[in-house]
Amino acid sequence: MDGLFVMLMGMLATFGVFLLGIYVFLIIVNWRLFEKAGKPGWAALIPIYNMVVMLEVAGYKWYYIFFFLLGAVPILGSIALLLFTISYSIKIAKSFGQSVGFGIGLWLINPVFAAIIAFSKDINYVGPAVSGDIDFNDLF
Repeated sequence: MDGLFVMLMGMLATFGVFLLGIYVFLIIVNWRLFEKAGKPGWAALIPIYNMVVMLEVAGYKWYYIFFFLLGAVPILGSIALLLFTISYSIKIAKSFGQSVGFGIGLWLINPVFAAIIAFSKDINYVGPAVSGDIDFNDLF
């Protein structure tokens, strides 16, 4: 019985180290993205504020952060959140001069596509893709 406990604790510790590594990687990626966009890199360290900064990079106003709470509303809220996050990802991609397809990739496999933006010397920030108000022109 003791061997099983030790094995489970070892697996849990390994999983925890793996998750910590992913978290550190995402902080580095966001730090680089923010600096490319002319925002302070340290904002990547502060939860919620880093989302506000990323909204600013896309061109949304700060209060659009409340759209992420739509997932709490059954069915219609989840659909609205899905549409917003797809549109948001496309706007981030366009803010860095990338295509709609790249934005879909950013939505589906965010860590990979965000790292491509962050570490590519060929991709630069071109400015906000939105003028402050929400639009779903890329989706419809």
